[in-house]
Amino acid sequence: MSGKNRSKTPINNRISRRSMLQMVAGTGAAGAAALGLGSCAAIGKSAKQRATKGRINQSIVYWCFQKYWDIEQICLAARHLGCKSVELVEPRLWPTLRKYNLVCAILGSHGFEKGMNNPEYHDMCLEELRKSIDVCSAYGFPNVITFTGFRENIPDDVGITNCVNGYKKIIRHAEQKKVNLCLEMLNSRVATEMQGHPGYQGDHTDYCMEIIKKVGSPRMKLLFDIYHVQVMDGDIISRIRQYKDYIGHYHTAGNPGRCEIGDKQEINYKPIMEEIVRTGYTGYVGQEFIPTGKPFKGLKEAVILCDV
Repeated sequence: MSGKNRSKTPINNRISRRSMLQMVAGTGAAGAAALGLGSCAAIGKSAKQRATKGRINQSIVYWCFQKYWDIEQICLAARHLGCKSVELVEPRLWPTLRKYNLVCAILGSHGFEKGMNNPEYHDMCLEELRKSIDVCSAYGFPNVITFTGFRENIPDDVGITNCVNGYKKIIRHAEQKKVNLCLEMLNSRVATEMQGHPGYQGDHTDYCMEIIKKVGSPRMKLLFDIYHVQVMDGDIISRIRQYKDYIGHYHTAGNPGRCEIGDKQEINYKPIMEEIVRTGYTGYVGQEFIPTGKPFKGLKEAVILCDV
């Protein structure tokens, strides 16, 4: 899910473009040290430093790392790690993605607070969705994100009806343009900013799936955010099996805290990724965790863990 701009990092904590280039080319120790990877010799001896199997198409979520790196640095990191996408990137930056042969796996549209559950926001949401659909179609990119919006005292059944009515006004356009609308389920339990969204109406997988099924289009999909589903519903693998035909995109993060996805949190990502492969999924998995340590180290570990 797209995030808000967070506080800027002091310049001495940032990684220079030169260091990133050195890291990618493997030409010097400065880049490796800046990224917390040790010496270049150590990198060369490491058994695995990037995704190589190609069964999971991995993507880096821009907002999680933009306080550390600019778009070109993130693209360099993506290429180094074997990722195929940097997502939730504004179209004005897409020429940089093209420069590095990357795609934007999913694009933003309207925000998560004012969504399709409230008819007062339909015109705004439809305008934003149409713009995002059109630009994705022009570039050949696959997905646009969308949200139910906050409850605002709207009963759950009314929220479903309003969402279905709203999406039916735009879904034929998405079909014509061959772009998916991916409805994201967000958790409403965690009150910490960008870790949860108290008041969000589409806060259960089954609720979002009822909307998707009632819209009744192959272009209306679920954004299955593994972190948010774990917080609200759990039973991740069973839900993936249940809804595999409707899932258009995945996001990762560790729980609790929306942190890195390694062994210091509760979600076991390796069997989840193996299940995603078994379902025949060919879309993208976006790394959407908030770094708590060295960002490149956490990202590298996440990419390798998901490369099943």
